[in-house]
Amino acid sequence: MRAVKYLLIISALVFALSGCNKPADGDAPNSALTSPAANNSEVISPSVTESSQSPDPNAFSAQKITPPDVTKNTATSVKPTKKPETESPNDDDLVRILDYIPSIYVDLKYATTDNFTGKIIYDFKDAYLRYGTVKKLLKIQEKLTEQGYSLKIWDAYRPVSAQFKLWKICPNPKYVANPNKGHSSHSKGNTVDVTLVLLDGSSIEMPSKFDDFSSLADRDYSDVSKTAASNALILENAMTSNGFSGYSGEWWHYSDAIDYSVIVS
Repeated sequence: MRAVKYLLIISALVFALSGCNKPADGDAPNSALTSPAANNSEVISPSVTESSQSPDPNAFSAQKITPPDVTKNTATSVKPTKKPETESPNDDDLVRILDYIPSIYVDLKYATTDNFTGKIIYDFKDAYLRYGTVKKLLKIQEKLTEQGYSLKIWDAYRPVSAQFKLWKICPNPKYVANPNKGHSSHSKGNTVDVTLVLLDGSSIEMPSKFDDFSSLADRDYSDVSKTAASNALILENAMTSNGFSGYSGEWWHYSDAIDYSVIVS
């Protein structure tokens, strides 16, 4: 009996020393899933390509854009940066636009059902861009303010996950850029969909509504009213003269000439 007792004591000691107890919190498995790399493929209309910046705002030459190889690791992880109290962020930091341009209007269409899908695509309502891009927008906003206008943002940084959601709802490459074939510039945080309004936020006549898939959305302007064409050119001149290039199929779409990596969200 004494031998059995000793054997039980020795077994208990071996079990305790083996570490077979409840793991510490830091050792527990991570159940959180990493979302796809942020993609901001712009919604495009049939047979349109991005245009390069031109000194003549009426002459946007079409330029074929080759999507990046999604198998390559060209993405970076960037978290939104709050406005600092004393120092400015780096140009490649992702920042909240209203922190630096409080007079700008923001109406993120994909944060509401007021978009071509009729569904909410974003889980946020603040517009974000790279700080370097925001600085350019600030100059544009200041210039437009002198003319009695303001910028109004419809879309800015768009996560890759949001683009996949758009594609799931509308898997038609005629209307939605396929996120499986490359990343859009929106996911880089240097591209904005923007319109022109009055200083009090009142709408003015523009060529079309947001995400219009007809010829009214392109930069031809010959099929819209003179007022709409004039207003679109005011916006176009302001954007292209401050480091942005337009997209031939969407009068509202502008990308910063400074390129960045796709953001992993």
